Amino acid sequence: MRSLLFVPADSERKIEKAMASGVDVIILDLEDSVAPPNKPAARALAAETLKRARSGPQIYVRVNALDTGLTSDDVATVLPAGPDGIIQPKTETGQCVEKLAGMIGTDMPVIAIATETANAMFGLNTYSDLSANLQGVAWGAEDLSNELGAQANRTADGLLTEPYRLARSLCLFGARAAGVEPVDTVYVDFRNQAGFERDCMDAVRDGFTCKMAIHPAQVEVINRIFTPSAQQVAQARSIIDAFADAGNAGVVGIDGRMYDIPHLNRSRKLLDRARAYGVT
Repeated sequence: MRSLLFVPADSERKIEKAMASGVDVIILDLEDSVAPPNKPAARALAAETLKRARSGPQIYVRVNALDTGLTSDDVATVLPAGPDGIIQPKTETGQCVEKLAGMIGTDMPVIAIATETANAMFGLNTYSDLSANLQGVAWGAEDLSNELGAQANRTADGLLTEPYRLARSLCLFGARAAGVEPVDTVYVDFRNQAGFERDCMDAVRDGFTCKMAIHPAQVEVINRIFTPSAQQVAQARSIIDAFADAGNAGVVGIDGRMYDIPHLNRSRKLLDRARAYGVT
């Protein structure tokens, strides 16, 4: 997956628009985008949406956090309808994911949003070796900035301030240590196309493999930037071919630049991702 789009689960109009957006994963949101009085209606519409014959994007559900007392009702309503996965907000350690897995079963993929509280920052090394089917670790800046009492989490030019750069980096490290996908956070200024493209390119550069979105207009940008380009594929192939021609060499030179085994491994991974998205 490259793109994950949040949609309020109580808005049929927005759900239909998301279905046509070209996104890889729709996230039917039962949490922050749904007002408390609307939670039951959101659950019912989410279940109805999941039961429809569908093709195209996968559909995940973001349940409410464990400490709200709402999670079990969310799970009881939507799980029989067959979501493709669950988004778990406000996890603080891997034990939170294990607790949710006890409700939903260990086979259901879970993506944990793991930086939304101050305490969660100290638990990002606890997501390895879980019995739960942890698929990814994501980070979130909005809830974290609320907890920290921050006036903003980005500068006037859209760059993350230091506390949130730290959260982003620790999420990346924690996900890779756990052997799951690192998922980049949303960019809330959805009309700022240049800033959003820069945010996506920075994420790909640093190792994130997918990104969450809040507006259908962001999907095309994510899919384009998170899909390896033809130029990147060609470069990866040239590195792989150079190693093949060199036999058992640990280092090769291409056009005056040295490449070693980490470059070879990275090139293989890039080609795997390219193939998954139809780039040859």
